[in-house]
Amino acid sequence: MEKKFDIKKFLSNNAIIILIALLALFVGFTTKNFFTLKNGTNLMLNVAPRFIIACGVSGCLITKGTDLSAGRQVGLAACLSAMLLQSVDYAARMLPWLPNIPWFVALLIVMAIMACFGAINGCIIAFLKVPPFIATLGMQTIVYGLCSVITNNQPMGGYKESYLLVAKGSFGPLPFLAIFAIIIGAFFWFLYNKTRHGKYMYAIGGNENAAQVAGVNVTASLIRIYILASCMYALGGFLVGSKAGGASTATGNGYELEAIAACTIGGVSANGGVGKVSGILVGVLVFEVLKICLQFMGVDPAYTYIAQGLVIIIAVALDLRKYLAKK
Repeated sequence: MEKKFDIKKFLSNNAIIILIALLALFVGFTTKNFFTLKNGTNLMLNVAPRFIIACGVSGCLITKGTDLSAGRQVGLAACLSAMLLQSVDYAARMLPWLPNIPWFVALLIVMAIMACFGAINGCIIAFLKVPPFIATLGMQTIVYGLCSVITNNQPMGGYKESYLLVAKGSFGPLPFLAIFAIIIGAFFWFLYNKTRHGKYMYAIGGNENAAQVAGVNVTASLIRIYILASCMYALGGFLVGSKAGGASTATGNGYELEAIAACTIGGVSANGGVGKVSGILVGVLVFEVLKICLQFMGVDPAYTYIAQGLVIIIAVALDLRKYLAKK
């Protein structure tokens, strides 16, 4: 027997997405230059690194975990990228002894370093059974402290042109940042839907004890998930640094909350076992469209934070309501 389409349930489950879409239409028809190619490109450039970061967080959420260190890891990755990719003739170079290295080599080095933080997070959660909230909150503070020490709290700039081109360049009409996001999105879709790792991840999120009894190596899976998450923060930080043209200890501040909220809006349940890559993209788009709409409406940036906070609370409340309804 075919299920009837429940419009009330659809509106309830997608309330935030529908409201932001209506807001975008309202702003588009009442302000100038909203529906333009330039604004669309700007949206794409903002979405790309945040989508990559949200993909990293999604695996943690699907297994009933979280990662509060994401934003600070993004900041550290941006600062490490800055150190490695400052122009060799830049007067205030952080590492004057470092030879000229290609940007992709620097990216691999940054990803390898950040993977170590992910491995530590995973081991603390998997072996010591420390709740992910506490483990990653501690890591957040540690990473911020390390970032302050290695940068001496100095903002960094003077990047070589090849690094800046990563954010500024495009392949036809498609910016390089969007290409990175498309590749990562395709990779995560394949990982979540077509591999054993993906099946294990959803099984752990659904019922960790049942997954263990069924032969899933929960410990190894969790460690892999947090390592992959940190690699995504590394890539996100690398791209954020290139886009901004500079980095400091403030880079990435609050990104973890945006990523968690975007995942939740996009249907990745904080109660575990549920989530799609397409949903993550929708969630990130909703958040960025909200920001752009408020900018076009001339809203004070301080009120933008209030709006974002309300969206986070409503998203989690709706997710919890869906979970309780299923139970």
